[in-house]
Parts: sequence; C-alpha cells; structure tokens
Amino acid sequence: MSKELQVIGRKDRVDLPAFDLFDIEAKVDTGAFTSALHCAQVKVITEGRHQKICFHILDAHRPDVEAREFKTRFFVRKKIKNSFGQSEMRYVIKTKIVLFGRTIRAEFSLADRTEMRYPVLLGRKLLNRKFIVDVARFDLSYQQKKDTFHN
Repeated sequence: MSKELQVIGRKDRVDLPAFDLFDIEAKVDTGAFTSALHCAQVKVITEGRHQKICFHILDAHRPDVEAREFKTRFFVRKKIKNSFGQSEMRYVIKTKIVLFGRTIRAEFSLADRTEMRYPVLLGRKLLNRKFIVDVARFDLSYQQKKDTFHN
C-alpha cells in the first residue's frame, strides 16, 4: 500500500527550530537535489577534539536584523551543482525542518543566496516520497499552520 503524498506549492514558509527561525520563505525546486540555506562566514573550527562548522544565518529580507552565528558538529563537505550547473564544494549540515506540522530531518548546503529571492531552497532529496508539487499553489504549509493557531 503506497503512502499518500502531501501537496506542496511552488513556495512556502518553513520553520528551522534548531536555529530559532520561523516562517522563513522557501522556494520548492525540483531541479535541485540538495536543499540550501542562505548564510555567510562559513568556516570549520576545532573545539577540543571535535571539528564544528561555524556559520552566520542571514535574513535576506530583513537586512536591518543582525546575522546570528551557529555551530554544529553534524556536517560534511560535498560537491554540489550550483544554479548555473557548475560543481562546487559546499558544506552540508543536518537539521530539522517543520512543514505541515511534521518535523523532517534534512540536509542543507550552506550557500550565499544573496542574489536569490528566497533564503531557503527545498530540493528533491527533502521532497522525495513525502510531497508532490503543485506549481499553481503556494504557502500551503504556512496557511495550515495559521489556521491551526487561529482555531
């Protein structure tokens, strides 16, 4: 018996609770394999016996808000194709994202998305076997969240 897929639109607002980020605009991109998160000042640091990735998450739509620094031990370096189809090495972190009230473990490449409209990109790896994309719709998860809080 196959599991019914949740319909998601071409864009939505998502929560990244580990980073205390809520209602962040995200573009659904079936052309991208890996999801991406807008950030800067990405560097690997050593704390004790462990290496961590340190980065600043930016809010592209609120330049008046200062970027916040985060660290995690859960990262790898991978070859990722950028929006121009060129391969580049990027750090990829694991974190949780909330969509439609569901918490999903996902990987996000850390990328400078300054020139992009959305600070978060949701790729096929996250969407696969969970969602079906209806490009005529948007903010379905966000609307469900608003409806839940207002009822």
